[in-house]
Amino acid sequence: MTVGTPDHDAKVLQPAYRRGNSYQSVIARLSSHDAFATLKDALTTDPRLTVMVIREPEYYARQSQTLQTVIRTVGFAIAGLMGIGAIFGAVNTMYNAVASRGREIATLRALGFGSIPVVVSVLAEAVVLSLIGGVIGGLLAYAAFDGFKTSTMNFQSFSQVAFAFQVTPPLLARGLFYAVIMGVLGGLLPAIKAARLPIATALRQL
Repeated sequence: MTVGTPDHDAKVLQPAYRRGNSYQSVIARLSSHDAFATLKDALTTDPRLTVMVIREPEYYARQSQTLQTVIRTVGFAIAGLMGIGAIFGAVNTMYNAVASRGREIATLRALGFGSIPVVVSVLAEAVVLSLIGGVIGGLLAYAAFDGFKTSTMNFQSFSQVAFAFQVTPPLLARGLFYAVIMGVLGGLLPAIKAARLPIATALRQL
């Protein structure tokens, strides 16, 4: 076992932090991955010791768990508000599109097109516009934030936490999926309005 902090350094730090003769953490390098279970059983079953034996990645994950929860909560809340705003924007855009093409839609209805094709055409337009916006947003996010590194204070352990953003293809695909969902939700009500538009009234529009 290799102790991460030399003993003489620990003796200097212990009085400064009022630790007495105790240690807060000990880092050990094992001979193999499978040796962890043996070490854990040996330390936790020893009645002279009161220790918690965990792997180093799990230790750092626990140290930043609260910070991750805060960041994720704030991030999802902001993303949700922006998504709602995008849906309202799509609704407004598609309502304007339906209003400006009322005569065209009425002409198609007069030629024999049913309500379903009209709804599908309006939804398809909304989805195409949302995909274009999603692609542009994804490219901007990739150019601005992929590989971007920053740090913040972890108030759980009063240490500095550094992290890097990664805009991966799965994340971009998920963003496009959400863009399609917002496009469908934003275009649904205008599509229904277009399908229910009275033919005679729409044909009289200038």
